Amino acid sequence: MPKRVSQSLLDPLLTKPLKGLYRRLHIPARIPPEGIVLFGHVCAILGAIGFAFATTRWWGGLLGAAGVALNHIADVMDGTHARATGQCRNGGELLDHFVDPLSFSYWVTAMAYSADCLLLGIGGVVVIYSMAVIANIKAKLVGEFTLARFGPTEFKTLLILYGIGLAAQMAGLISSPDTAADNTFRFMLVMFVAGVVQSIISLWAAINEVNSSGPPPDQTEWEIEN
Repeated sequence: MPKRVSQSLLDPLLTKPLKGLYRRLHIPARIPPEGIVLFGHVCAILGAIGFAFATTRWWGGLLGAAGVALNHIADVMDGTHARATGQCRNGGELLDHFVDPLSFSYWVTAMAYSADCLLLGIGGVVVIYSMAVIANIKAKLVGEFTLARFGPTEFKTLLILYGIGLAAQMAGLISSPDTAADNTFRFMLVMFVAGVVQSIISLWAAINEVNSSGPPPDQTEWEIEN
C-alpha cells in the first residue's frame, strides 16, 4: 500500500482538526466506510446542482458551497472511520479514488454551464483527470501518494468561498447580480490556466521522480488472450 503524504498548505488547518471531530460524531461501526464515500458523492452532486444555478438563483452558491464542504468532511471521515473500526478494504480505497475526480468534474462542469462556457468546463475536466492520473501512476511506481501544496483541500476551499461570494452577489449584497456569469467565467479561466501550469510542472516532476526512485521499468509484453 503506497504511503500517503500531504504537502497541502491547508490540511494542517482544516483537515487535521476535522479528524479530531470523528469521536464526537459517534458514527456507528455498522456503517461501512463505503457508505460515507457515497454520502460524500451525493453531496458533491447536490453541490454541482447549486453551482449550475449560482448565477441565476441566490441559493445556488450556498448549495454549491454546502455540497463541497460536506463532501470534504465525508472525504476526511471515510478513511478515519475505516481505520477506527477495522474496515479498511482495497475496494473502499478504489471507490474513494474513483469518485474524487468525478466530484471535481461535476463542479467544474456545473460552473461552466452557469457561465455559459462549456469549453472551459471540458478543459477543466481534462486538467482534473490529468492530475489524478499523474498522482495515481506515480504512487504505483514509487509507493507514495502525494498531495501537492495546492491540492484538493485548497481547491475545495476556493469553491466554497466562490459559492458564498456568488450567493452574496446574487442577493445584491456586494455587487450587481448582472455580472455574476462574467465573474464565474473569470474565476474559471484563472483556475484553468493555473491548473494547466500545475499539470505541466507536476508531470515533469513526476517523470523525474519515477525515473530516479521507481522500480526497474516493466519490459513484459502484453498477453493477448483468445
